[in-house]
Amino acid sequence: MPDALAPFRDLLGEGGVLSEPDRTAAYTLDHRELMRGQTEAVLRPRSVAEVQGLVRLARAQGYGLVPQGGNTGYVGGATPEPGRRQLVVSLERMTRIRGVDPLNFTLACDAGVILAEAQRAASEHDLLLPLSLGSEGSCRLGGNLGTNAGGLQVLRYGMTRDLVLGIEAVLPDGALFSDMRTLRKNNIGYDLKQAFIGAEGTLGIVTGVVLKLWPAQAFRATAWLQLSAGAPVPEIAALVRRETSDLATTFELISASSLGLVAEMRGADPGLRAGPGGAVLLELQASSARIPLDDVLMGTLEHLMEQGFVEDAVLAQSETQRRAMWAIRETIPEGEKHAGGSVKHDIAVPVSQLTAFLDRGGALLSERMPEVRLSFYGHVGDGNIHYNLVVPQGRDRLAFTREIEAGIAHDLYAIAIDLGGSFSAEYGIGRFKRDLLARYGDPTRLGLIAAVKRAFDPEDVMNAGAMLVEPPDA
Repeated sequence: MPDALAPFRDLLGEGGVLSEPDRTAAYTLDHRELMRGQTEAVLRPRSVAEVQGLVRLARAQGYGLVPQGGNTGYVGGATPEPGRRQLVVSLERMTRIRGVDPLNFTLACDAGVILAEAQRAASEHDLLLPLSLGSEGSCRLGGNLGTNAGGLQVLRYGMTRDLVLGIEAVLPDGALFSDMRTLRKNNIGYDLKQAFIGAEGTLGIVTGVVLKLWPAQAFRATAWLQLSAGAPVPEIAALVRRETSDLATTFELISASSLGLVAEMRGADPGLRAGPGGAVLLELQASSARIPLDDVLMGTLEHLMEQGFVEDAVLAQSETQRRAMWAIRETIPEGEKHAGGSVKHDIAVPVSQLTAFLDRGGALLSERMPEVRLSFYGHVGDGNIHYNLVVPQGRDRLAFTREIEAGIAHDLYAIAIDLGGSFSAEYGIGRFKRDLLARYGDPTRLGLIAAVKRAFDPEDVMNAGAMLVEPPDA
């Protein structure tokens, strides 16, 4: 039998094609280990020209392609599906920082750059790339764009979509779409680069990106707030924004249950408490010492306590204390995993409706599944709450996940949608939520998504099976 991968080996050279099962295994298992995919090979290009070449080869030979960044997604969007004859395209060898413009406050780089490396490149010029995720040490910019990643500082800086000025992408026919401009004003028709952001690799392979930067936020004031019983979190978040002149970059709600999971994993008291209404990790940042952040934060906390919203607060007195606060927040997913895993619901509602969602969701769980432990936390300043059900001891994680996703998850999503929210705040659709998009999506929106897919990729080469339940009709 002729070697179908030989043309790819000739194109990509040594190390460019991985076909041995022990070497491809890491690329075919999704991050949450819910799906084991299948591929003949992982392609690892080193240049844009090689990406164009492999796309043309794949199309000619009838292969589909699955772009993959750091493989840290939660919805299976970068996992090749069994039976679809898909090759994985990993940009892990395309890691060039193309340039930093300190006067224009922009960063241009390959899509395979790890987010933390992009942050570091900006910081070397006393600048800030504000996109910040728990997986920033391993996720890659192409994946961040593909999922329109959110993260910890959306409150002030917005989602990935809000940070992108330019994109370079290889289209399904191998042509190159290059729009790597660094302009903030550029009205020349449709903003086509936006089509690739949040598209999860279904329209093309993003190979380069230009990102907005900000002055480095070298000065911080951080506090851990213990909320009173019935504390109105939306009102607190709004008050914080007003009282701090929008200097707040982080407003993270942490439930007492989530804090307990961290304590159980560590086997020790984390040293910080949640009040009857939970806890909030609040951080202000500024680029100049002329802004008295500590005074601004203290004044805000005094106002919150006068209103009866906060019982007590701990202010970080050093970088070590600040990091300890952040370590608690960032360890919650690990705490859930240590307890047996969790079924994750990436809910978004208008901030004003957050209390209503928590009340209605809590009542639903108390009635239907009182034995299940709830862990909720998230970026409440932007309305995103991670509403996770911990797998009960003795239960199989995958079986419990299937039970929840076929049952009560739909009731939770219905509550969110009734409140003007969404079942997918920042994780995307991928393969795990494509049925939800088909079920809850507006028919007009779904029709437009299918039309865009047909226009860009009529042969369904790019990441078939992600986002759309079935390929759009020709």
